[in-house]
Amino acid sequence: MATMEPQSNPIIARLPLAGRTVVITRAQVQADEFVAELQRFGAEVMVCPTIEISALESYELLDEAIEHLYGYDWLIFTSVNGVDYFFRRLQACGHETSELDELKVCAIGDATADRLSDLHVHVDVIPDEFKAEGVFAALERFVGGREGLSKLNILIPRASVARDYLPKALQNAGARVDVVSTYRTSLPAHLDRGRVAAMLSGKADCIAFTSSSTVRNLGQLFDTHDLSEALAGVVVACIGDVTAATAQEFGLLVAIQPNEFTIPAMARAIAEYFADK
Repeated sequence: MATMEPQSNPIIARLPLAGRTVVITRAQVQADEFVAELQRFGAEVMVCPTIEISALESYELLDEAIEHLYGYDWLIFTSVNGVDYFFRRLQACGHETSELDELKVCAIGDATADRLSDLHVHVDVIPDEFKAEGVFAALERFVGGREGLSKLNILIPRASVARDYLPKALQNAGARVDVVSTYRTSLPAHLDRGRVAAMLSGKADCIAFTSSSTVRNLGQLFDTHDLSEALAGVVVACIGDVTAATAQEFGLLVAIQPNEFTIPAMARAIAEYFADK
C-alpha cells in the first residue's frame, strides 16, 4: 500500500479534486495510469490494491489449447492481463504470433485492443459495450445474426474467476466454447486490515473499484458481505455495471459510475462529482 501526493502548486488548489483523497483498489502493477489521471485533477491518491495478479500453478490446459489453435475460429480476449499471459505461454510453447492470422479476434476494451495491436495481432471486433452482454451482441452482429454463431469454435483465455454469461450465451447460440484460465487473481497477502480500516475511516473521500474482484476481496479482508460500515462516509465509484452491481451486493451505494468503461473516464467522473461539493 503506497501513498502518492501531488506536488505543491497553487494551480492544484483550483482543481476539482484539490484537497480530496481518492483510494484506488487496482492491482499495484496497473495503478500508475489511474494515479496520474486523478492527480491531473488535483487529487491525493492512496494506492490500496485489493487484488493481485499472478501466474497459474499449472498451464497444462492453456498449453493444450495453444497446441490446437488451428481448431478454433475465434479468440476472445477479455483483458490486457489475458493477452499478456496468453502470449507468454504462446512463446514458451514455441509458437509464433503469426499463427493467429487465420483466426478472428475479439478484444474487450481499447486497452486490450491496443496491446494486441502492439503484438501485431489484427483485431476484428471491439465491442462498444465492455460487459459480456454487449460483447455477445457485437459478435452476433459481426457474423450476421445468431445463426452465424452456430458451430463456431471459440477460445476465451481469461482469469480463473470470471462471469459465465458470455460463454453460456455463445453455447446457447450453438457455438463450442473453451474457457481457459491464463492467470489468477487473489487478495494480496501483505494487505493489512487494520491499516486499510484506519485509512478509510481517516482522510479518504472516495474509493474507486475497477472490477468485481476488487470489491469482493475488500469484503474478504473485512470478513463481511456488508461493507457499508467499513466505508461509511466514503463516496463509492465503480467502473461498469457489473462492478457496481457487486458493490451493491456488498451493501454499498454507488455514487459515481462513468458512461465509458475506461480509467480516464473514471477519473473524470470522480472529478466532476466533487467539482461542486
